[in-house]
Amino acid sequence: VDLGAMQQRSEAFAAINPIMRVPALVLDDGTVITESIAICRYFEALQPDPPLFGRDALEIARIEMWNRRLELHFLFPVSHVFRNSHPAMKEMEVPQVPAWAEANKPRIMEFLDIFDRALKDRPFAAGDRYSVADITGLVAADFMKPAKLTVPESCVNVRRWHATVSARPSASA
Repeated sequence: VDLGAMQQRSEAFAAINPIMRVPALVLDDGTVITESIAICRYFEALQPDPPLFGRDALEIARIEMWNRRLELHFLFPVSHVFRNSHPAMKEMEVPQVPAWAEANKPRIMEFLDIFDRALKDRPFAAGDRYSVADITGLVAADFMKPAKLTVPESCVNVRRWHATVSARPSASA
């Protein structure tokens, strides 16, 4: 789907996902699964090793907690900045609200400080193993560039974490 050409708003794509957002996975039998985490859970059920959503109750809860935190307090605010300030989004975000972009910038920085402290004693977002929370965080961190945002120099643990997860072969896929 070519987002720049607004294909997600076409009648053909609306038949696949009436919300007209990506991603959407169409299975061979015609079943449609939308929403990133739902698609990830589907693939993990098919290929459970390595587990991106955890192995035991506590690890599953920690991964879910950090994934939600990274989604709600990092990815969403970064996307609000991008969608409401970038000229390329003018046709997709109607109306653009520049004040909403500005209101989200301090929220991002506040969360990055929290995330930085959490990463002090662990290599990955939710613990000692790479998880779906790292994927969500990586998407948010990488999305900062087109949103014209940067991770502060003081967030040394976030910068280390970002370098680590960015170096994984899957990050460049």
